[in-house]
Amino acid sequence: MRVLFYRVYQAIMRLVAGIVKWKNAPLIEGENSILKIPALIMEAGYNRVLLVTDKGITSLGLTAPLLAELKKAGITCIVYDETVPNPTIDNIEDALKMYKLHNCQAIIAFGGGSPMDCAKGVGARLAQPNKTIPQMRGLLKVMKKIPMLIAVPTTAGTGSETTIAAVISDPRTHEKYAINDFHLVPTYAVLDPLITVNLPPHITATTGMDALTHAVEAYVGRSNTKETRLAARKAVKLIHENLNTAYSEGGNLTARSNMLKAAFYAGIAFTKAYVGYVHAIAHTLGGYYRVPHGLANAVILPYVMEYYGDTAHQPLSELADLIGITMESDTKAAKAHKFIAWIRDMNIRMNIPAKLEGIQETDLPGMIHNALKEANPLYPVPKILFTEDLQKLYAMIRS
Repeated sequence: MRVLFYRVYQAIMRLVAGIVKWKNAPLIEGENSILKIPALIMEAGYNRVLLVTDKGITSLGLTAPLLAELKKAGITCIVYDETVPNPTIDNIEDALKMYKLHNCQAIIAFGGGSPMDCAKGVGARLAQPNKTIPQMRGLLKVMKKIPMLIAVPTTAGTGSETTIAAVISDPRTHEKYAINDFHLVPTYAVLDPLITVNLPPHITATTGMDALTHAVEAYVGRSNTKETRLAARKAVKLIHENLNTAYSEGGNLTARSNMLKAAFYAGIAFTKAYVGYVHAIAHTLGGYYRVPHGLANAVILPYVMEYYGDTAHQPLSELADLIGITMESDTKAAKAHKFIAWIRDMNIRMNIPAKLEGIQETDLPGMIHNALKEANPLYPVPKILFTEDLQKLYAMIRS
């Protein structure tokens, strides 16, 4: 009965998604495209902005060219750089205080998924000042326009620059959950490859596999549309052709630019077609142990795809054909296994571990509960999983 209820729920959500008018963030891309941001702000009639980032970004000086250009344009920019990996409710509240204290009018999110999610959280709190972040957890709890939000990804992975989601951590409960609302899609997405060239190889690898996870989970799910299938396929192809190069040749601007596009396309795919148990499990690892999201996804992805068995063979075989790793005589199952083997090979080549250390046996009941609470009934996965299934999957990924 539970499976039937979940599938009916997912069918209803698919119908609703088909009726809703979706918007993708308008794209501004190319070398030095961040220097176009002041003009966007002035066109909107604003002159005071909050820039949300993290210490790593500011210490590398990545924001310096933008800050100089904003100053030249007469725009006051207040910098909040205390965002932590897997941003917390406290991060959002602290940034919100700065926004209000300095009478800001717009927000720039500059960084990976964490600063972008933190900035979206600030926007949500400004739109709904009487609601706490936990009260906006889930679907369509914001429902009001947020301030102008310009997203500048410094990693090619999260896709948050075009999604409806902000993923927040609550250290008090060890939960990591999403606020999903159409109003959280940024006003603009700015893809500038120059700010990604100094990204360390390990971060390039794990964020790239994060983008792959978004595309693959969306593609194997049961709520695809023609648009999401196309976006996911574009993302997978770009990642197959460019991630290794971006990893080994960090200064290759073509590879960097293509990886930013891949993450953007993957974001379009999963914001409309959802993700699956890879993300549900990864969020528990972030909530309990602050495991970086991209690393968690990279490790978990092949295990979950394998666990789905024949329910995922068709879409995985299509992706295997897409990247040219199959033979005409291969069965669908053989093609699917080749695609999963390619994922594992990518991880090995980029020194991503096959398993994760530090997962405590005593934490597993709470983690499994949280993962199932996130995934069921929302995620339209190929195969519905339950407690015993997740027990097996956690056992597989534990070192």
